Amino acid sequence: MCGRFTLFTRPEKIMEELGIQIPLFDPSYNVAPSQNILSVAANSNGTRAGFLKWGLVPSWAKDKKIGPKLINARAETIAEKPAFKSSFYRRRCLIIADSFYEWKRTGNEKRPYRIVIGDEDIITFAGLWDRWTDGEEQINSCTIITTHPNQTMLTLHDRMPVILDKKSREVWLDSNVEDPSQLQSLLTPFQGEMNAYQVSRAVNNPRQNNVQLLRPV
Repeated sequence: MCGRFTLFTRPEKIMEELGIQIPLFDPSYNVAPSQNILSVAANSNGTRAGFLKWGLVPSWAKDKKIGPKLINARAETIAEKPAFKSSFYRRRCLIIADSFYEWKRTGNEKRPYRIVIGDEDIITFAGLWDRWTDGEEQINSCTIITTHPNQTMLTLHDRMPVILDKKSREVWLDSNVEDPSQLQSLLTPFQGEMNAYQVSRAVNNPRQNNVQLLRPV
């Protein structure tokens, strides 16, 4: 799964990488579900970046409290699951990060690890979004798609977030692409350089949010 990540890269670097304007945001070393997270989506007016609440609330949901249960979507079933099916075809997005955390179970303990790609490169998770309304209240929310682990992640967990490269990002955001097999072909384990190292258990508490969380232990 993917339940925590970081984003503290300068907006200028993200803009250079993605080629779009990025709104200002506060650096975070412990991004958690229910928070508004930097995302990229496309529509008839083009591709743009903004903020989506992490935890998908489907447009048809009777209660917005379902969001925390839908922070992740399994790649293998998103084309069939009612909560994700519509968004899979019509409302795909990217979630921006620069690392993420995963917990490795050792005996009765779970130890947190920080995972980075390349030289701490920008990460774009594959995501889905939806818009829920109730009277005047509106929630634009998202979920991060997960898949089977690659060799690095296999030592930590049995799932990992889908990370898209530049070419895959363009296809994923293209609203004209509706072939499920083509879309599913993008949702595979990351094959580039990836490294993981253990960090402080302080990251377990989402209220802890400082650069010290990045330090190896």
